[in-house]
Amino acid sequence: MENAPTFRLAVRDDLPALLDLYAQLGQDDGRVLELPEASALWDRIEAYPDYHIHVAEQNGAIVGTWSLLVMVNLAHRGLPSAIVEDVVVDKSCRGAGIGRRMMRQAMDIARAKGCYKLALTSNRNREAAHRFYDSLGFTRHGLSFYTELEN
Repeated sequence: MENAPTFRLAVRDDLPALLDLYAQLGQDDGRVLELPEASALWDRIEAYPDYHIHVAEQNGAIVGTWSLLVMVNLAHRGLPSAIVEDVVVDKSCRGAGIGRRMMRQAMDIARAKGCYKLALTSNRNREAAHRFYDSLGFTRHGLSFYTELEN
């Protein structure tokens, strides 16, 4: 029987595994950063206050990841809020409850930090992901807007 996943903060040495997982999301036309680019961004990521990349490990391998940002607010009576991003479970491990455990961990962290909500966005076409978030008790709320910015 496989061990349950454990969770920890990602470290720079995890970048190759993280990039492999991000490639499985199929975002950005399937392109991900190259390792030198990702490594150059790592210091900036680590410098963000209360922004962390988490990993799920099982049997010595990274099998999932998510990013969690906790933001302070002047609105909402000063209560912080949290945003979860870049949730992905390795395709060979999907359906085994790892994603559910990852999201529960993200919720627990946000709750422990006093957040009044944990939010996420999902691409309109990711219907399986929507069913997953629905099953965790997330509520579909409002509209999401974005604009492409020229570089």
